[in-house]
Amino acid sequence: MERVDIDGASGGSSGTLERRGLTGPLDTEGVAINHYRIPPGDGFPSGLHTHVDQEEIFVVLDGTATFETLAEPAGTSRTTDGQRTGREVVVESGEAVRFAPGEFQSGYNRAEEPLVALAIGAPRESTDVRVPVRCPACERADFGLDTTGESLSFVCLDCGAERVPAPCPDCGADAMTLGLDDENEVAAVCDTCGSEYDRPPYE
Repeated sequence: MERVDIDGASGGSSGTLERRGLTGPLDTEGVAINHYRIPPGDGFPSGLHTHVDQEEIFVVLDGTATFETLAEPAGTSRTTDGQRTGREVVVESGEAVRFAPGEFQSGYNRAEEPLVALAIGAPRESTDVRVPVRCPACERADFGLDTTGESLSFVCLDCGAERVPAPCPDCGADAMTLGLDDENEVAAVCDTCGSEYDRPPYE
């Protein structure tokens, strides 16, 4: 048996978001567990993405979480204009939500109170992460996410094309994430100035 004091677990923060990793202290073998405290207006790390080789469960302990998800799983076709549509799902305190492997999601705190939640992923390690961005070279449905280099890059799993996301063209900030726009279509959004683009800008 392993036991951990969540408040005493090591963690990090990005701005006012707090993340405490429980996987190591609990010595889990088959599951990854993180504890989050997210202030109003912030969100879980990373934008719209999926783990093709991992299911994710979010347990809301306090507050309200709003998740964005897409109608189609990774690798499926899109509408004739290339756009993908999604929807929002609100998860209240005392509720949990599961995203199957290949199901896109991103989570936010759009309420006025802090959000406290557990994020659970199984299996523990995930190596096949995708983002809902069509490859401009071959038009494949989704890019693979490569975090092994010096900078984050998108890699097409069909033709091998690689694209490195560029800073926001409007304000120069590096904080660009994928999410849903006002019409529930996938867009690249600048976390700093709020500018939206149909596709992420590339270097």
